[in-house]
Amino acid sequence: MTIRFLVFQLAFPEARSLKEKRMVLRSVKDRLRTRFNVSLAETGSQDQWSRGELSLVYLAADAGQADSIESRIDRLLEESGRLFITHVQRETL
Repeated sequence: MTIRFLVFQLAFPEARSLKEKRMVLRSVKDRLRTRFNVSLAETGSQDQWSRGELSLVYLAADAGQADSIESRIDRLLEESGRLFITHVQRETL
């Protein structure tokens, strides 16, 4: 059993308000929960409209499955087109 913890630092270049940022982030969070059954929360930069921090954790049967899920999560975030990943902190528990 593998537990993976990820913290994404995000940039929202097209957002002009907190409302726009939250709409984008809500959409991404909903897709991540639905597709990967992860637990996640916005954990930083809540009052900044151009940046955000998203932390998530998930459980996998083994390290190979955890890596596969992680790469699909990265791809989903990168393909959203409305945000950019500026930094990722990855930890296996």
